[in-house]
Amino acid sequence: MAHIFILFKREFAGYFASPVAYVFIGIFLVLSSVFAFFIGGLYERGQADLLAFFNFHPWLYLFLVPAIAMRSWAEERKSGSIELLMTLPVSTWQAMLGKFLAAWSVLGLALMLTFPLWLTVNYLGQPDNGIIVAAYLGSWLMAGAFLAIGMCMSALSKNQIIAFILAIVVCFVFVVSGSSIVLDAFKGWAPTLLLDTVASFSFLTHFEAMAKGVIALSDVGYFLIVTAAWLYAGLLIIEQKKAD
Repeated sequence: MAHIFILFKREFAGYFASPVAYVFIGIFLVLSSVFAFFIGGLYERGQADLLAFFNFHPWLYLFLVPAIAMRSWAEERKSGSIELLMTLPVSTWQAMLGKFLAAWSVLGLALMLTFPLWLTVNYLGQPDNGIIVAAYLGSWLMAGAFLAIGMCMSALSKNQIIAFILAIVVCFVFVVSGSSIVLDAFKGWAPTLLLDTVASFSFLTHFEAMAKGVIALSDVGYFLIVTAAWLYAGLLIIEQKKAD
């Protein structure tokens, strides 16, 4: 754990040593506010809640999280610093976990900085703060799943742009798999079991329940399993590249 913590501090500080974290957080705060107030109609809805704010998170993460994840391994491989990293007394899984926790913390910090929106709805009315807490938790868990996919794609390519595009494509599949457009394509010829299976992979399906205040073990477990699975896939890719 000491090695993981050291790598975590190195990576977390690295985000703020360059404009990456500042740009990400700035764009996230601006876009989330614009979507919530102007597109989501936070005031016009006449309800003291943040549902209009959280509804856009999957689509914000679809582009913003791959942007912050693309440098995690691609930059190390392109600059050759990965060889130096692998000579340190740390295992590959420790390096992967340290990088993930650092980036996930940046995402968590971006979410925490939206706290004024929470204060706003409490000033305007009497929202159910338990629902808002559940939505924040769901958003952070979903961000972790997006991040794990992005880091896996970053491990796959030396080119950050390619890693960025691959991550968007894979994440997009996970986002829309439970949408009516996708499910309608299966209706009429696919059995109900297949439809339910396809829908169960959707980030939207699991996040929407948490955004409404329902913290089900199945939803939490889904995001944790997806995160762990993609981190493990990235770990295997790094191990293979190291063997080559």
